[in-house]
Amino acid sequence: MSSLHKSRIADFQDVLKEPSIVLEKLRELSFSGIPCEGGLRCLCWKILLNYLPLERASWTSILAKQRGLYSQFLREMIIQPGIAKANMGVSREDVTFEDHPLNPNPDSRWNTYFKDNEVLLQIDKDVRRLCPDISFFQRATEYPCLLILDPQNEFETLRKRVEQTTLKSQTVARNRSGVTNMSSPHKNNAPPALNEYEVLPNGCEAHWEVVERILFIYAKLNPGIAYVQGMNEIVGPLYYTFATDPNSEWKEHAEADTFFCFTNLMAEIRDNFIKSLDDSQCGITYKMEKVYSTLKDKDVELYLKLQEQNIKPQFFAFRWLTLLLSQEFLLPDVIRIWDSLFADDNRFDFLLLVCCAMLILIREQLLEGDFTINMRLLQDYPITDVCQILQKAKELQDSK
Repeated sequence: MSSLHKSRIADFQDVLKEPSIVLEKLRELSFSGIPCEGGLRCLCWKILLNYLPLERASWTSILAKQRGLYSQFLREMIIQPGIAKANMGVSREDVTFEDHPLNPNPDSRWNTYFKDNEVLLQIDKDVRRLCPDISFFQRATEYPCLLILDPQNEFETLRKRVEQTTLKSQTVARNRSGVTNMSSPHKNNAPPALNEYEVLPNGCEAHWEVVERILFIYAKLNPGIAYVQGMNEIVGPLYYTFATDPNSEWKEHAEADTFFCFTNLMAEIRDNFIKSLDDSQCGITYKMEKVYSTLKDKDVELYLKLQEQNIKPQFFAFRWLTLLLSQEFLLPDVIRIWDSLFADDNRFDFLLLVCCAMLILIREQLLEGDFTINMRLLQDYPITDVCQILQKAKELQDSK
């Protein structure tokens, strides 16, 4: 470890040990990348995403309260419905009209169960393919959810629901956009064995199953948006970061902490996932156009070239912005980009500048290429040095 890196770690530790953390100092340090040693990144993200307050003295009580609340969500939305499902219609005499699966009442328990199944199957389909370039999500977690796996509990778990249902997940796919492919070509080249994760033996849980549970709880608590394909790519890096925390006391609660950080992050970007808001000022169409208007201001020649070739921002920037670049780079690089995004006071304005920087850094290739070549460049971005991209984006920010 270099002396410079040791110095950066010491700087973070100095800021984080203060009774009341100075947010501006933490943001300034985090913008240039957060060290992973000692769980610094995990702690900084929780502060930057407004999960932990700036007053250190309140951390213990707030964490206990939030983690207890998440356990309550598990009981109310997975365990109790699972018990009810197991008990419904034990014999023909027990089946009332209210409990009958063919009851047309939209508020019936069966109707709710079937609707939840549609959401669950789409989540299951997506999380099984999460980050196929690494094996982490396939592996068993060190801290499986004891509430769910308790052998004394006889109820239908999410795993059993997926196994027992006769619905096909392909028929309930809910894509965010029918125009844009949400998956990056270079991320789909994993061996077939990694594309569909195997279910582990009873008593064990894979990391992807934990992510599935987080997304299902989020969908139940947010019926207005529920689950939309792509949310799995947002929660994945968060969970990976917290579940690999070197501090075992924090790692043990990665599921609950990820849920609340994901919820806070989605509160800021959820409009990107709501199609009816696309053309509003907070919608994704406006943001994509903002990337091009920024490019026009910074590099009019490149802007005119893309306009001439009729390369619309929807063809590439939709995925860049909606998924916070999580599909354009490998996971360690995504995490580094997110250090800067979370640290910036206007983090999603900075994301627009990162996208603009990505275009400018390949301007020569884009100016020389035809439509087909340029679309290939933009759909499978060629630069892997994310520090170069972030530096360029910072230059664009400073030149305003």
